[in-house]
Amino acid sequence: MRNSRLSTPARRIAVCVALLAVVVVGWRLVSHFATSGAAVPDTSASTSPADNGSVAVQIATVQRGPIAQPVRGYGVVSSSASNVTAINLPYVARIVQMRVQPGQTVARGAPLFVVQADAAAVLAAAQARSALTLAQGELARTQSLYRNALATQSQIAAAQKAEDDARQALAAQQATGIAAGPHTIVAPLDGVVTQLSANLGDQVQAGTMILQLAAANGGNDARANVTLGVEPADAASIHPGDTVTLHGLSTALAGTALAGRVTLVGAAIDPQSQLVDVGATVPLGQTAFIPGTRVGADIATRAGTWWIVPRSAVLKDEHGAYVFQVTPQHKAHRVAVVAKVEDGPRYGVDGALDGAQPLVTSGNYELQDGMTVRVDGGAAR
Repeated sequence: MRNSRLSTPARRIAVCVALLAVVVVGWRLVSHFATSGAAVPDTSASTSPADNGSVAVQIATVQRGPIAQPVRGYGVVSSSASNVTAINLPYVARIVQMRVQPGQTVARGAPLFVVQADAAAVLAAAQARSALTLAQGELARTQSLYRNALATQSQIAAAQKAEDDARQALAAQQATGIAAGPHTIVAPLDGVVTQLSANLGDQVQAGTMILQLAAANGGNDARANVTLGVEPADAASIHPGDTVTLHGLSTALAGTALAGRVTLVGAAIDPQSQLVDVGATVPLGQTAFIPGTRVGADIATRAGTWWIVPRSAVLKDEHGAYVFQVTPQHKAHRVAVVAKVEDGPRYGVDGALDGAQPLVTSGNYELQDGMTVRVDGGAAR
């Protein structure tokens, strides 16, 4: 029992001595690293891919070519006032026969309607002819008297003026086309009847529009046959001569595209639509884009020849826009660029790009100038 009680303190002393030895050894190790300047290893620190080697990227070929920034507009075919002709009469008449209907295509010289001039208008034309005959006879009689010294020079002048006035009055009546009996009015140009404002049997006053005729575009007609509305902020970038690509809004015309040119750009905002009107000439020919068709159009603005790059390839920082290209040594090369136009997923940029070096389109956020790159996780290219 005595030996057992004495052994317990001895074991406790041995444990304390061992712990003290561990503490001393640890202190000496820390002192060694501190005095030698060596860093204490940190097993928790991770190593980035760029530290170990290359960065995985995706690339694309860069090329220079024409590109434009599209402006979207919406409108209607044959709504321009410069493309529409109003058919009316300079005298009172009654419609006795209508030969056309809305939407009908007519050729130049085709009959549109038949009218019967008002009796008063016919009478006025007959009186103009009678007045000229009387004035001519009076002039001849006065000249005969003058030769016999029975009339003065002033009487000759008065008779001559009366004859001139009567001749001009008759010419004005004849220019109106007034004739007794039915008279056929024909189309002055090739076009489409877009509106009828008078019906069979109507008595129309002088100058009243009877029908509206939209000119058909034969290819050489410079008048606008499509009116588009664009946002005021976009109007400043549109100029006459810009290319217009017309699209139908209906399902049947959704896949149809026609190219034309801008002919005019409005200088004011329409109070109803709050848009700026843009007139365009598009060769519609025998297409399904008949007058009144609702359409959309892409107007190519700020057209030019630039480096065409994907939107994803262009990055920006405090120094401006830039892209990365891959050198033959598989290094990332930063190139400063200036975006000139934007066309959906593409940019047209200006910069010192090399057409022989691939352009980085994905993974560029991880790059810095001079880093080693590899394509799609494979060998560097």
